[in-house]
Amino acid sequence: MAVDRDHVLRSAAALLTRKSTATMDEVAKAAGISRATLHRHFAGRDALVRALEALGIAECAAALEAARPEEGPAEDAVRRLVAAIEPQAGLLAFLYTENQLFEGEEQNEGWARIDERIAALFRRGQESGEFRIDLTPAWLTEALYGLLASAAWAVTEGRVAPKDFTRMVVELLLGGTRRQNDTAPRKEPRKEPRKEPRKEPRKEPRKEPRKES
Repeated sequence: MAVDRDHVLRSAAALLTRKSTATMDEVAKAAGISRATLHRHFAGRDALVRALEALGIAECAAALEAARPEEGPAEDAVRRLVAAIEPQAGLLAFLYTENQLFEGEEQNEGWARIDERIAALFRRGQESGEFRIDLTPAWLTEALYGLLASAAWAVTEGRVAPKDFTRMVVELLLGGTRRQNDTAPRKEPRKEPRKEPRKEPRKEPRKEPRKES
């Protein structure tokens, strides 16, 4: 029977999202195939992780296209992007912990392309006056990844309801990203009560004693 490679990858992604330390035997069982069949497709865990990385990049690229980050207000585009990536957040959270994917010269160029499109969205928001300019687009991009991963772990562990995922990520991210307009009423300096000059008691002219003639 032919093995559906995409099915195997998605089964592995679902399992590793919940249990990042799962063995190849557990992955094979989750996919409904034997260990030998899994090994024919992926020589080892590293090969499987690299294949999952390619899947994650493809899913992120598709989410970016669906979110239309170049259209409309930047804040609305961020909301669309988070909602579009949410279904793949668990896979991204798993990949986020695989340090070997982001070290050395073997880093997949697909991440750089995704990073640039997301950074361009934050840069556009800064240029339009929506986002603060003291935080770099590169840092805001990293912050987005971190929030997506943290929210995915919280949902997986049952600490956060799935329906709250997008709202929590968006509100926390935008809450620190929005440019604060100086619209608060200015406080007038406190006026000290006017001090009246102290009045000296009026001096009566001194009366000379009357001389008797």
